[in-house]
Amino acid sequence: MADNAIPARRITASDLEKFIARAFEAVDVPPADAKIIAELMARADVQGSEGHGIFRLPQYIRRIKGGAVNVKPKIKVAREAAGMALVDGDNGMGHLVMRFATEKAIEKAKTAGVAWVGVKWSNHAGPASLYASMPLAHDMVGLYLAVGNANHLPPWGGIDMLLSTNPIAVAIPAGDEQSIVLDMATTVAAYGKVKTKAQRGEMMPEGWMMDREGKPLTDPKRANEGFLLPIGGYKGYGLALIFGMLAGTLNGAAMGKDVVDFNSDDATPTNTGHAIVAINVEAFQPVAEFKKSVDVLVRDIRNSRRLPGVDRIHIPGEGSHAARADRLKNGVPLPEALLKALNQLAGELKIAKL
Repeated sequence: MADNAIPARRITASDLEKFIARAFEAVDVPPADAKIIAELMARADVQGSEGHGIFRLPQYIRRIKGGAVNVKPKIKVAREAAGMALVDGDNGMGHLVMRFATEKAIEKAKTAGVAWVGVKWSNHAGPASLYASMPLAHDMVGLYLAVGNANHLPPWGGIDMLLSTNPIAVAIPAGDEQSIVLDMATTVAAYGKVKTKAQRGEMMPEGWMMDREGKPLTDPKRANEGFLLPIGGYKGYGLALIFGMLAGTLNGAAMGKDVVDFNSDDATPTNTGHAIVAINVEAFQPVAEFKKSVDVLVRDIRNSRRLPGVDRIHIPGEGSHAARADRLKNGVPLPEALLKALNQLAGELKIAKL
């Protein structure tokens, strides 16, 4: 029987945070840093980004134990000007590095209007929308790009793994409506979804992956026999290439054949590259007017005519808003296989189980 047939146990976001923090402290991450990482990882689960939340904890711990991640980084600005900065993450946990970089972008955008902050020597940082959404609290638009932490995408028409899922996220503030949050990989599915399918004993839909002979691949446990498919065919390949160059190559971070597969390598630093852009709405027009315009557009789209059989037209971010409301009230559902893996990790680290 597949693990998903067993009802998932609901765990409060607070308990998830405490467990994650305990795990990181057990491998010598300073308590203040462990708390920041735990809050961001739990936030990923609360918004429904299961492939980038606590699911990743055993992998993060393995890489720390393997010496691939610096648990006491000295994150710094390596270069800067009025509207830009380059952050050197000193091989720290990606959540810490990206929080630092996003705060720097917000700070600069308050005076420059727009600020682009590139990042090198970072690590996997969770879902892209975590960082794109941070500028919302300051009435800013957030835009995030990253180089994925493993290559599962070949150039269009090829079979050599030279590109990753290289995601983009954009968050736009609204007024009475909920903020618009687009978070997408440049592949049809992020590799984290493949991993969660494998753990749950589920098959993938056709269209996520293809084997090296061009045939559909639906068994996630055979993922290493094929590759992810880009969104929109060759257009998705082009986006993955450009986003990777902006988030990786521009910053002196890994890209192409230099990307380290952090799923199978627990010892090598990844030099992960990211980019975060903060756009101060007030620099372009009064915030209230902009938010009113966003509200009108959202309502026009939602209330537009639908095809037969379509119950609702969705706006990017509605799924995560709904997940957040449900999970803050009822807890985060953890499948049995994941709960078992986490409690096994707790035993290894000698910390309290979930």
